[in-house]
Amino acid sequence: MINLTPVQRRGFKARAHHLHPVVMVGDAGLTPPVIREIDLALKSHELIKIRVLGDDRNARASLIDAICTQLDATPVQHIGKILVVYRPRPDDAPAPKSRLSKEAGLAGAKKKATGPRVKKGPHRTKRSFQAT
Repeated sequence: MINLTPVQRRGFKARAHHLHPVVMVGDAGLTPPVIREIDLALKSHELIKIRVLGDDRNARASLIDAICTQLDATPVQHIGKILVVYRPRPDDAPAPKSRLSKEAGLAGAKKKATGPRVKKGPHRTKRSFQAT
């Protein structure tokens, strides 16, 4: 397990704030398929959220410890039923490509209009339509 500094932990919490849980742990607990899915998610994302469906607080605390020891990950945050876990991407794994990369030829980018600009009339507000 990696020991995170408070500054690193704060940065990971900020990055994880907008994430959605990618793995749900049900009543069966940490089964081998759940561990495999968490491992795959950590390989591709580095920082993930896990939702635990159980109601026992102590079980959730032991669950994050078990996940981190089995997968060599680091706990970042445990709030309620949400666990945030970080594991750095291995050096041999490829970095994720962005949707609008140069290699993709900017396929998703908007093309600029080539025709002459047409001047529009003055902007009318909603009230100006109601007054007539």
